[in-house]
Amino acid sequence: MLDFFGTVIGAISHFFAQVWVVISTFHFRDALDILLVALMIYGLIRLIRQTRGMQLLKGVFLVAIVALIAGALNMEASGFIFRQVMNNAIVLLVVLFQPEIRTVFERLGRNPVTNLKFLQQQNKTEREQEEIEKAIHTICEVLRQFSKNRTGALIVFEGVTQLGEIAKTGTLLKAVVSRELLHNIFHNKAPLHDGAVIIRRGRILAAGCILPLPQDSEVESDFGTRHRAAIGMSEQSDAMVCVVSEETGHVSLAYKGELRWGITPEEAGQSLRGLLLEGDTTSKRFVLNRRKKGGR
Repeated sequence: MLDFFGTVIGAISHFFAQVWVVISTFHFRDALDILLVALMIYGLIRLIRQTRGMQLLKGVFLVAIVALIAGALNMEASGFIFRQVMNNAIVLLVVLFQPEIRTVFERLGRNPVTNLKFLQQQNKTEREQEEIEKAIHTICEVLRQFSKNRTGALIVFEGVTQLGEIAKTGTLLKAVVSRELLHNIFHNKAPLHDGAVIIRRGRILAAGCILPLPQDSEVESDFGTRHRAAIGMSEQSDAMVCVVSEETGHVSLAYKGELRWGITPEEAGQSLRGLLLEGDTTSKRFVLNRRKKGGR
């Protein structure tokens, strides 16, 4: 019994001695290092939970378990295959999680802390501000008419991140924003009505554009195609996207992956002015409401 207690006391003393060694050699940079790693892990978990990456991670975890079982049972053929997979694990993970990795760097690039002024567009001139104000006024009138007539529409207002790649999927116009042109574009018999219109600095850059769908699979069962495309575009850029439901006539606004559903054209105009003219990049005014259905 005395030997047992002696062993326990010795183990406890050794443990506290090791703890004291760690504490005595602990520096500020170690705390900063731990905090940085914790933030990276937290951000990674949060990002994966919001995307299809969670399903991929479950698959990777399952493969790792099977590989361990194969190794424990000395299975030569399957063990060889799993070893080859593990040797190229980094490359495979980069390929599998490419969309999520790209999203991380895009979000870092849009962060106010990392926004380098000399890499951004030049400040808007007075004439450009007038064009933007006029375009917003016209869009509000068009949204009101589209909502009344239940004309489906998808209009993207470009922010700092330029959408040249998205514009190439449609027809380049580089035209002045007008009610007549927008009515012609989104007429249900027009060839471009199913795509999106991209507006850059108060002018229509392109029409009939194809937008990316959201990475969150839960959104797909709640909204129609236009609303999903609006959320997807706002997730992958700092653009603000106006949507008019073809089924209900409701006006919605997507920004930073969130959708404000069933708003008035005046509220949409106020938000657009805040982003495009006042540089308000906060999304506190936007509330994601996935319980309400959005039409196509």
